[in-house]
Amino acid sequence: MPKIIRDGSIVDDEWILLDEDVPGDQQPHTIVPLSDWLSRGRKPAPDTDVGVWLNSDEDPRLIVDDLADIALIALNFPVFSDGRPYSSATLLRRVHAYQGELRAVGDVRRDQMEQMHRCGFNAYQLAEGQDLTAALAGFKLFSHSYQSSIDRPQPLFRIR
Repeated sequence: MPKIIRDGSIVDDEWILLDEDVPGDQQPHTIVPLSDWLSRGRKPAPDTDVGVWLNSDEDPRLIVDDLADIALIALNFPVFSDGRPYSSATLLRRVHAYQGELRAVGDVRRDQMEQMHRCGFNAYQLAEGQDLTAALAGFKLFSHSYQSSIDRPQPLFRIR
C-alpha cells in the first residue's frame, strides 16, 4: 500500500483514484475526477467516502455547494512551477471553510510542503523519488513565519 504524509505522520494511503479515461464504480475511499463527480449527480455512492480530484486549471468553486459530501479534495500540481493549487487550497479553507482532507498530489516536492501547509493542505502524496521521512522533517525547519496564513491567522508582528 502506498504511503503519504497526513496530519504530520507517514500513513498508508487507503484511497483509490478512478481514472478519467476508465470510469468505474465508487469503492469506499474513492477519489474521482471533477468531471466524474459532476456527471454522477454530485452525490457519493451509499456507504462510501468520496474524494474529488481537481486539476490546477479546474475551478474549486464548482464543488463548494457539495463540500459537506466530499471527504477529501486532491489538488493536482502538474508541474513544480504551477502554483494555482495554492490559491485553490486557500480559497477552500479560508473562504469556504472546508474541513475535510486537502491533499497535494502530482509533482509535490519537499521544498513546497511548508508553504502548502500554510495554505491549508494537511496531506501530501509526494512525487516519485521523494523521501517521505526527509520531507516530514522539513516541517521543523521554520519555527515562525512573518505573514498570516491558514495555520496562523495573526501575522508575527501582532503576536509579539
